[in-house]
Amino acid sequence: MILIIGGAFQGKMDYAKKEFQLKERDIFQCSGEDMVLDFDKKAVNNLERFVLACIREDIDPRECLEEHIEKLRDKIILCDDISQGVVPMDETERAWREMTGRCLVYLGQEADRVIRVFCGIPEIVKGE
Repeated sequence: MILIIGGAFQGKMDYAKKEFQLKERDIFQCSGEDMVLDFDKKAVNNLERFVLACIREDIDPRECLEEHIEKLRDKIILCDDISQGVVPMDETERAWREMTGRCLVYLGQEADRVIRVFCGIPEIVKGE
């Protein structure tokens, strides 16, 4: 598994497409509306939206990821780092922020590579 993290609009998707020769048809886009992951695609984008959908339905997204970890081993997962900035006042948004962090910790431990993209520049955090 390759985990690519970074702030919104920092070039994660452009980097992933170029580095891993991804086409739009290879990428599952999490909508934030439902707790679905398409394991047939090569990449999952906006994992933080999957986490939000789970939070809204009172489902633990980390447990979902743990249950399906074997299906994620060959995937590229992209997630916005929403841990920076002002802590939200809204309880749901705080829970979303915390759980996204917990999911990233878990996936980071399971990943072969972790790459942070900032200003379009990749930094290898874990792996080769």
